[in-house]
Amino acid sequence: ISLAILDFSRERAEFVHNLNQYGIPVTAWLLVPRDQGYWLGMENAEAAKDFYASFRSWTSQENLTWRTIGLDIEPDIREFEAWIDGDRRRWALQRMLSRLFRRRKLAVSQRVYRQLASMIRSDGYMVESYHLPLIADERIVGSTLLRRILGIVDIPVDTEVWMLYSSNLRGNAKHPHLGLGMLWSYGSQAQAIGVGSTGGGIDFIQEHRFLDWDELSRDLRLAWYWTDQIYVFSLEGCIEQGFLPGLEHFQWDQPIFFPESSAERVAGWRGFLQSILWISAHMLLILMGIASIVLFFVGLRRWIKNRRAD
Repeated sequence: ISLAILDFSRERAEFVHNLNQYGIPVTAWLLVPRDQGYWLGMENAEAAKDFYASFRSWTSQENLTWRTIGLDIEPDIREFEAWIDGDRRRWALQRMLSRLFRRRKLAVSQRVYRQLASMIRSDGYMVESYHLPLIADERIVGSTLLRRILGIVDIPVDTEVWMLYSSNLRGNAKHPHLGLGMLWSYGSQAQAIGVGSTGGGIDFIQEHRFLDWDELSRDLRLAWYWTDQIYVFSLEGCIEQGFLPGLEHFQWDQPIFFPESSAERVAGWRGFLQSILWISAHMLLILMGIASIVLFFVGLRRWIKNRRAD
């Protein structure tokens, strides 16, 4: 179980003790206060480091046992909320655009998170992250554009879970279920896959329609085709919808219907996205190449002109 650490209360500690007594491995899923961004990213690296220090003291005081520490790397929750609130979209856009030119800030933040990951390992825990799958496209072309715009970071961890929630991208009649295309396209490159959402979580996404049992079963089998490290978001949703008995006796070896059409569409726009990211990462070389070509033709024209004059 990956347990979100929203506070250091006695009630939360008692819950972890109960899991420990039953021998259930527990991951501490770190989240900073909402007014600091909630999820971990480029803007709150020091806050994340301070939060872990407090978490470590609480763990020692309550004598808690953890197997893994989870880092949820996503954009600032306040920017997500601002996009939903139409009156505040300009504020969110200004924040995003301001980060375009903050390469140094990104580098410093990633260094702080690497230090945090090293500290966690030195305390005897494994480190896992929950990440947007778009990070894969940046790595392929060596770009940092999306990281700067979205305010996220890329750090080495022991297990990286890509959040491939088909409930977030159901598509429409013309382009059905792009979420399945995302799951299939990125799943082939994923170390671990998170499927969902079955319910629970933060308040402002409650308007989405959550996965039913048939949809969750389908996504689990599609994910299992690529990896045996599968995460389900979330436990609360599975309990509320009565999924636990089905998960306990889940039949993995059932027919899998590959989402070929939607996967092809996703592959197409991933190629386009990677082209844009490659251009952004090599803009200086591109400009130098264009300048070299221009200078070559200017020089060639002058040489031809001089030859004719002779």
